[in-house]
Amino acid sequence: MFDFVLLAISVIAGAVAAISGFGIGSLITPVLSLSVGTKLAVALVSIPHLIATAIRFLILRSHLDKKLLVGFGLMSAVGGVSGALLHAAFGTPALTLIFGLILVFSGFMGSTGFSERMKFRGAGAWIAGGVSGILGGMVGNQGGIRAAALLGFQVSKESFVATATAIGLVVDSSRIPVYLWADWGGITDHLNWVTLCTVGVVVGTLLGTKLLKRLNERAFKRIVSGLIFLLGAFMTYRGLFS
Repeated sequence: MFDFVLLAISVIAGAVAAISGFGIGSLITPVLSLSVGTKLAVALVSIPHLIATAIRFLILRSHLDKKLLVGFGLMSAVGGVSGALLHAAFGTPALTLIFGLILVFSGFMGSTGFSERMKFRGAGAWIAGGVSGILGGMVGNQGGIRAAALLGFQVSKESFVATATAIGLVVDSSRIPVYLWADWGGITDHLNWVTLCTVGVVVGTLLGTKLLKRLNERAFKRIVSGLIFLLGAFMTYRGLFS
């Protein structure tokens, strides 16, 4: 039963990420952590996360916004490393609660259309990237916070997902060697779940990219905002009861 649930969640996670640019880690990690703990679950999920992200990028690479990647993406990566270091020193459930509330607010702004009034340009793009990276690194969920910040840029849905995916691919490539070194034994002991999750997210990614083409821009932004809101609500709950 657990394997069936894990496979189903993986398919859903892959589809969600193909539409919004995030969601694989947010959905699969809590399920796996029920059996192996959060630390090992993060390491296990990083492998299917990388594979699905790479496939998603190959499909959408022609829509990549290179200027946004260089400005926002570079600062997001740097901020992510800084945030991870801060998390190691100051990480507390209170931070998860605070940033959960931030995501709830961002999701609400996007769902109501208020986020469309925000426009990041020039230095604003670099600042938004750095801030979102720091926040994501501190709470361990860069994808959702990155997507919340990206809502402030006036780009097409394909460029939104392609750019978020490219940034995620850089982050994945840098963190997986660390996980392999630190948790090699745990990963090899659970290759069956790694394989199961990989199959699920690949299937979900292929389904999700087809659905992305059918969404209009307004529906896309509402869906992404709704997902950000739900992620924020989950983080708020986790912060309150950790």
